[in-house]
Amino acid sequence: MKIQEIMKIQEIKAIAKAKGIKTGNLIKPELIRTIQKSEGNFDCYGSAMSGSCDQSNCLWRKDCLEFSTK
Repeated sequence: MKIQEIMKIQEIKAIAKAKGIKTGNLIKPELIRTIQKSEGNFDCYGSAMSGSCDQSNCLWRKDCLEFSTK
């Protein structure tokens, strides 16, 4: 998978499962933030309200920016 590609929930759940994270009833933003925390990163998914983000290598960046502007 390429960096900055918008992911479907099934792909995100597969990443979580590979990291030993139980997905349960988590919605997409909660699941991504849980993955970010498990990786030792900021759990900031969806918080770029200004439409900008300095985390240029983040796997979730494009999806996050789109989600943040809704």
